[in-house]
Amino acid sequence: MKTIPRTPQYLNWQRFRAGLLIGMAPALALTPQFSLAQGPVLEEVTVTATRRGDTDIMKTAVAVTALTASDIEAFSPRDLNDIAVMVPSLSAGTVSAFKSASFAMRGVSETTIIVYKESPVGVIIDDFVVNHVQTQNLEMFDIEQIEVLRGPQGTLFGKNTTGGTINIKTKRPDHEVRNAELRYEFGDFGTQKITGALNVPLIEDTLSFRFAGQWLESDGYYENNASYGPLTIAPGLAAPGGAIDGQTGQGDGGDLGGDDVQSMRLKLLWSPTEDFNALLQYEYIKDQGDTPPVVNESGPGYLFDAWGFTSAGGDPLKDAGITNNDDFLFEMSKGHQIDIEGFYLNMDWTIGDYTLYSVTGQRNQESHLPNTYSGEVFQTLFDATRDDERETFQQEIRLASDLDGPFNFVTGLYYQKEDIDFCVVQVVGFVDLLLDGEPAFLSANPLILCNKQEAEALAVYIDGTYDISDNFHISAGFRYTDEEKEWTGRPRVPIQALPDGGFDPNFTWEELGTPLAGADFERFPDGVVTDKEDWQEPTYRLQFAYDFSEDLFGWAGYSRGFKSGGYNDQTGTVLNPIPAVAARPTDPEIADSFEVGVKSILAGGAANIQVTGFYVEYKDAQRTFNATFPTGQETLFFNAAELEVMGIELEGSWAITDSLVLRGNAMWQDAEFNEFRADTDFDGIDDIDLSGKPPTRTPEWMGALDAIYTWDLDMGDVDFNLRVSYEDESVAGYSDVDESYDTTLNSRTVWDAGVTFKHSSDKWWVRGFAKNFTDERYRTGSLSVGNFWIMSAYAPPEYYGMELGVNIDF
Repeated sequence: MKTIPRTPQYLNWQRFRAGLLIGMAPALALTPQFSLAQGPVLEEVTVTATRRGDTDIMKTAVAVTALTASDIEAFSPRDLNDIAVMVPSLSAGTVSAFKSASFAMRGVSETTIIVYKESPVGVIIDDFVVNHVQTQNLEMFDIEQIEVLRGPQGTLFGKNTTGGTINIKTKRPDHEVRNAELRYEFGDFGTQKITGALNVPLIEDTLSFRFAGQWLESDGYYENNASYGPLTIAPGLAAPGGAIDGQTGQGDGGDLGGDDVQSMRLKLLWSPTEDFNALLQYEYIKDQGDTPPVVNESGPGYLFDAWGFTSAGGDPLKDAGITNNDDFLFEMSKGHQIDIEGFYLNMDWTIGDYTLYSVTGQRNQESHLPNTYSGEVFQTLFDATRDDERETFQQEIRLASDLDGPFNFVTGLYYQKEDIDFCVVQVVGFVDLLLDGEPAFLSANPLILCNKQEAEALAVYIDGTYDISDNFHISAGFRYTDEEKEWTGRPRVPIQALPDGGFDPNFTWEELGTPLAGADFERFPDGVVTDKEDWQEPTYRLQFAYDFSEDLFGWAGYSRGFKSGGYNDQTGTVLNPIPAVAARPTDPEIADSFEVGVKSILAGGAANIQVTGFYVEYKDAQRTFNATFPTGQETLFFNAAELEVMGIELEGSWAITDSLVLRGNAMWQDAEFNEFRADTDFDGIDDIDLSGKPPTRTPEWMGALDAIYTWDLDMGDVDFNLRVSYEDESVAGYSDVDESYDTTLNSRTVWDAGVTFKHSSDKWWVRGFAKNFTDERYRTGSLSVGNFWIMSAYAPPEYYGMELGVNIDF
């Protein structure tokens, strides 16, 4: 949306309240001072945040940012992560070693790839909830609008949105347009992208078809240049890969992390009357991109460094590593393989003053994700593949009113069913360096861990607004959610131990065939544990809004969010047999949020500003930790945390002239764990205490400012875009070994630019763009694996590209 950054400095709640009034002062004071003389006027933006049809964003009592198609396309974003800088409080990252989303907002985030753990920042595509971070990072093509709602959305959007919701609307078929659009992008790192869309009315005003597809390919911006040695291998210890004391090695310098993605959407819109629409949609995604490489950033104090597997200390993008191990069911040279197929039916039917909506969807996902987690070349210190099959069904029915009286509402029923099978196959060769005895046993014998989950969620909700007067409005909502999950799993064992729990040397990984074959618990029942739990939780909100004038609107309210309890796909990595307490899920996470905001239109419509103050308390917050045991490390998550976060968000736009528009956003927040204690080894004694420390992924300051200048020519328009964004340093992950092993995401200032020429006929256009043109280096994810090594991921360096586009009417 639109934003003018401020820089308040508040250190406690008293300063926060005072600063909030100061932040609101421009909206409260400046509005009467501007005349309504003719001049540039910003376009009105509508949102669907109330789920009762389109409303003017400046009159909607929600902290929401709306990004239109033109906003999104100005800087040619690669995926959903790229839009985060346009939204106050929204921070984008990745989980190291994965092409995942990792969104953070208002003190909460998801920093792991756990398949059963759902992100507190929900992603909804055409009203279908995408639960897992692995496939939330949508490619940006054929998008109509993105709305980012900040704060708990426990009433209308429900499903685990304690931090907020990213609501994406893709383009629908159009009954009145017959055209085709084709775009071609090329740029650094061998990047090529072709995007196409075709819209064809089949029956006038009744039936239309739309196709949208994308093909993306690149070489990747990392280099396989990791080096090691001279190795220090103590006498009597086995070394992975047959390594010997004093040995050195280095990668071949080849490109890593490339893309190879094909995706498409086929849509059929049927409108037999003016009051009824049915949209049938088919989605297909095939991602065969390179395995995302890891940068090993181990230094003094880490065992990898002591052994000689250490960071080179230069440009991290030229110090990545991968083994491309194709043994042990990995097939790593084929990269990450993700296949998604979805079928969706969205219907709306207007009956007098009411509209009935139905959203039905089935989304199936298969993933094969091998990786070299150690970031090394040649030596198999820790190679693994994570495989899963996920089937998700969703049905939502809601009824929205459009009454002439003072009261309007939306009520609905939501159901989701999800079945997931998961297996991880690991070769943990680095453990051989710690053990006496049989040489390189773990380097040659893969271990397998499998589990599965069946989950059902059912919710009923109602939300309404009553106009006490023309200016004073009160809104309230209630949602009741019932979720049930059943988890079945087996501890990690050598593949040879699957048949009967012993060790059959003849039953090898070749005999198993595929990793997910290990999830057949009837075939391999030894050590299998089952647990089941269900949760019922009400969520609700109460809000007051007031129209101070035609151009000034404010609101204040309270809302409660709920994130259901969850199981862990890593249970049993170290603990064998699995203790009953370890097989239990976490409890639900609860968010209580207080919010006050003001939205003002200034300068006769030439400018606007939105200011929001928030205070959120999270109880039983679900936090992930890498728990260290005498025999290894296990990624676990706990209801370890009670935390609070407060902050101020600003966003606005200003059309200085007909040709020049400024937009910006800014955020300040103060977050800390009131309490964070966890018993990581289940012995009844708390092993860690992070009370008083900041939560992960909570930068104190964030902001962005961009300028758009349009130069009108006889043959067309030229748009010049320039943007600068900043994000403060934040904690990436805490270590249970010692605070010296904590990891961080460094602060960064990133500059982007774009120049677009669009011909006056609107038939063709060309865009040149530069991303991160000051070549900033910054981490997007970082994890310390005990005191062994650090695995990190980095954002792309400077990137220059060109886009060519044509529109053809026929």
